[in-house]
Amino acid sequence: MLAFLKKLSVGVLMLAASASAYSAPKTVLVVGDSLSAEYGLTRGAGWVALLEQKLKAEKIDARIVNASISGETTSGGRARLPALLTQHKPQIVVIELGANDGLRGLPVASAEANLRQMVTLSQKQDAKVMLIGMRMPPNYGRAYTERFFNMYGALSKDMKAPLVPFMLEGVADKPALFQADRLHPNAQAHPIILNNIWPAFSTMIRQR
Repeated sequence: MLAFLKKLSVGVLMLAASASAYSAPKTVLVVGDSLSAEYGLTRGAGWVALLEQKLKAEKIDARIVNASISGETTSGGRARLPALLTQHKPQIVVIELGANDGLRGLPVASAEANLRQMVTLSQKQDAKVMLIGMRMPPNYGRAYTERFFNMYGALSKDMKAPLVPFMLEGVADKPALFQADRLHPNAQAHPIILNNIWPAFSTMIRQR
């Protein structure tokens, strides 16, 4: 009887530990540029802050770490990522980078290599990765804009990372949704951006 009770106690402890691990809040690391860093917005108005609110409303226990920096490039993100992974130990990494590379006309191959490295580093730390894609304005030329946009799809397929093809879907063609610089979405645009991101993100966050 004593042996049975000991086994039962061990089993209960294991179940409790398992339940605790399952219910523990997930850490989500967002590494992006000004589109995720609330550039020109009141604090709390950007899509990352809105995502945190939505998670709470959906009763999904998660901690958001927004490590986005205005002006960030894929090169900068790649350089910063190892320390961020070590510090925060995220279960999910959201990468929203590339726009500044494109606006500067930097080689698509370089941006792709940087993003690939970021995905690889994250996956090696057992984090799931989601990519957020971007399009360049048509004045950059058809060849460049197509190569840039297709880069995200190729990476998503190769690295088995979910993709939001274009974060500004439903925003980019509406001037009223941009700030005076005509580059950065205003507060009214960010709920639309979140709606573009949420379907893929919600699937990831609900996975064990």
